[in-house]
Amino acid sequence: MRTILLIAAGAWLSVWGVGVAAEGAVVARSARTELALTVYNHDLGLVRDTREFDLAAGDAVVRFEDVAARVEPASVGVRSLTAPEKLAVVEQSFAFDLISPERLLQRWIGREVELVETGDRLRERVTPAVLLSTNGGNVYRIGDRIAVGHPGRVVLPNVPEDLAARPALRWRLANSGPARHKVEVSYLTGGLSWSADYVAVLRPDDTAADLTCWVTLTNQSGARFDDASLKLVAGQINRAAPTAKVLARAMDMAAQEAAPARFTDESLFEYHLYSLDRRTTLGEEESKQMQLLAATGVKIAKSYRIVGQPMWWRSRMGDLERNVPVGVFVELRNDAASHLGVPLPAGTVRLYKQDQSGAQQLIGEDALEHTPPDERVALRAGSAFDIVASRTQTDYRTLSTEPYQVEVGFALRIRNSRKDKATITIREPIGGEWKVVESTHPPLKIDAGTLGFDVPVAAGEEVTVRYRAQVAF
Repeated sequence: MRTILLIAAGAWLSVWGVGVAAEGAVVARSARTELALTVYNHDLGLVRDTREFDLAAGDAVVRFEDVAARVEPASVGVRSLTAPEKLAVVEQSFAFDLISPERLLQRWIGREVELVETGDRLRERVTPAVLLSTNGGNVYRIGDRIAVGHPGRVVLPNVPEDLAARPALRWRLANSGPARHKVEVSYLTGGLSWSADYVAVLRPDDTAADLTCWVTLTNQSGARFDDASLKLVAGQINRAAPTAKVLARAMDMAAQEAAPARFTDESLFEYHLYSLDRRTTLGEEESKQMQLLAATGVKIAKSYRIVGQPMWWRSRMGDLERNVPVGVFVELRNDAASHLGVPLPAGTVRLYKQDQSGAQQLIGEDALEHTPPDERVALRAGSAFDIVASRTQTDYRTLSTEPYQVEVGFALRIRNSRKDKATITIREPIGGEWKVVESTHPPLKIDAGTLGFDVPVAAGEEVTVRYRAQVAF
């Protein structure tokens, strides 16, 4: 009896080229002439795989191997680049039931197998048995006795035809054209994703930074992609499972845009498409990084913020003085004047600065949303050490119950232990209708629900901001 290994090795006449199996032609990745990937932010990729192979006239069965294990069958598109009108897909299936010890044994339940033991002097003893069950362990009938488990190995006569070594697409094609076609296959697959990570190194005076963006590309699709052209789409694409074919066609059109000469950006509907000017290889279960953009001397500004809570205006807090954090932010404008002005994909920005020895130290990190050109960006680095603040509710009076109206007073005490002046931005979110009736500093109405103050505090100085507001909820 032949072993599984020999049967599997002889099942196809060719493994890497275009072979002939009992069911028709086998097209493996060695027949590939072009490969293109479009990768989206969240577990989605579009694959365009072009291969050239011989095809007999009339109906023929083709097994298209080395596709992603997480392919979405409903998204598959097939077209001949040689003679599009001469090749049609009659039917299609996806072979995803892969060979594994568990799946092989399940196929042989109720059938005869061989149990092989190795004894003294490496002699093998073969025992015929019927596999009764694999539920929680293998159960065999050996003659008129039942055996639970076996110390040897199980040998099967062959591999069932419905099990595959690798995921594959299977088609019945109707060919009324030439005997050789170049065929483009496109499909959506899960397991492909990319994310952006930024490194910003601040200059000593905190007025500029060098910014680099790295793309991390991850492949968990169950396939290897060699020498592929690469495009990345930044943006949130809405997906509806019943319309996967429509979405696939739309994305296929996007993937056919001409490749630019460098890793550049272009608009694509309401998203942005980044194209790599060179080909890359992405192995199975691989994660790799590539530089997306780099900018030097990006203009930045450091700011300090105190942000309140809406609940502070709705309840009596007493006269207890509470410490409040003073956030440190790095702000920039995404424009040409700041040495940027390009679409920035969402990602994590890590801020670094050199210490006196010249070593770079992490000073904070924050999340960046998708940011188009000419928009402002504010990144929170952390909380200030040398600027401290405390808050006291100085008054809380109910003015009316219908509507419910109160008058609330606060005192914010800010102490600057730095060696230079700092301007503290105060933002107080307030719900309902409100107006400031008294304040020690000019109040700012940032929007309908936000009261603001910009408070300069000299080095070594302490400043108290007092204000009262009437609020109707």
